[in-house]
This record gives sequence, C-alpha cells and structure tokens, in this order.
Amino acid sequence: MAMALRVIVPPHPLLSHWLTVLREPQTPQPLVSTALTELGRWLTYEAVRDWLPQRPITLETAGGSCQGQVVDASVPLLAISAVPGGLGLWQGGQAVVPAAQIGHLSLTEGRMAMRSWPDSIAQNTGVLLFWSQLAEPEPLLQLLDDLAQQDVTGSRLRLITTLAAAPALQAIGERHGALSIYTAAIDPDLNEQGQIVPGVGALDQRLIGFSNSL
Repeated sequence: MAMALRVIVPPHPLLSHWLTVLREPQTPQPLVSTALTELGRWLTYEAVRDWLPQRPITLETAGGSCQGQVVDASVPLLAISAVPGGLGLWQGGQAVVPAAQIGHLSLTEGRMAMRSWPDSIAQNTGVLLFWSQLAEPEPLLQLLDDLAQQDVTGSRLRLITTLAAAPALQAIGERHGALSIYTAAIDPDLNEQGQIVPGVGALDQRLIGFSNSL
C-alpha cells in the first residue's frame, strides 16, 4: 500500500455501535437505514474536522466584544454519493455540511452508469465522496481517475465509506495514494463473490429491503 494513503478509523463508540448493527444479519431494513445515516454523520464529522476552511469574525455578545470563527461559505463543497448505499451515508453527512452541492453516481455491473454533477469542478472546490462499502476497487478507481483529470486529488478530496477491505485499499493506494479515506473499520479480505469478509453483507440490497444473503 502506498505510504501516502491515509486511512482513518476514528475510535468513536458510536461508530462501533452502528457498524455492529449493520454486521448483524437480522437487522431490519429501517434500522439498516438508520445505521447508515448515523455512520455517515459521524464519519463526515471526522472527515471535515481539519478540512473545512474557516474565517475569523468579530461579534458583539450580551457581555461584550469577542472573536469567533465561522465556516467560510465562499469555498464551495461538492458531495458525491454512489447510490443507493452512498446516499444513505450522505443523509447523515448532510447534517454536518448542509450547504454542500450534491452529485449522484449510479453503478451498473461494477462500472459508472450515470452521474449528475458538473463536467467542470471549480479549482477551489472540495469534494467529499460517499461510498457504501469499499470492496471491489475498480468502480471507485474509475471515478478517482475521472476526478484526477479535473485536478481533484490530494487535499481537495476525501472519501467516506462504511467499511473497507484491505485488498481494495492496497489497489487504491497504488494508483491514488494521496487520497484520505474515513471508514468505520478495515476488514481483511474478500470472498469469491467479491463481498467483504466478515463484512456487512450486500449492503445496497439490505438498504432497500432485500435479504442480507443476496
């Protein structure tokens, strides 16, 4: 794995709790949705902790004058979610960065099928990617290649995902080593069907109400 790849697993008890809810095969669909939303909320909070630009302001409180810091709204932020699972994460992330522009990506047979964000991304725009789980790396690598052609790399780009498989991280690190990834856990392997082991099952199907065994 490229040494520059940053994979952050925040040591937060709520992340551990909601990931455990997802790992349980009998968790009902409404609670799967809630778990994804909560993971998206807390992972986004961690991802933007040292990333959102701020500007100083002076304000008058009831007790006098003081200095404060606010998020600099003049710096745009684009949130791209891979549907449906990434959209579940974004529903939580939106509470943290409500002013972000929104783009969506759909996948068909492991490749990008449809996308809804501008062909041109401004040079000062930060991009947050919401990816349900990082198993087979090729779809994400294709997206990262496309973004790199628009100079969206390095500190301009962060990925939020429920779970990441070690082999996928290795493949991404070899091609996009400057990426920062925020995830609730790293699992060791993939099975013959390309699912993360031990994983959370077929998360996208579980989110829309299908069996975890699909």
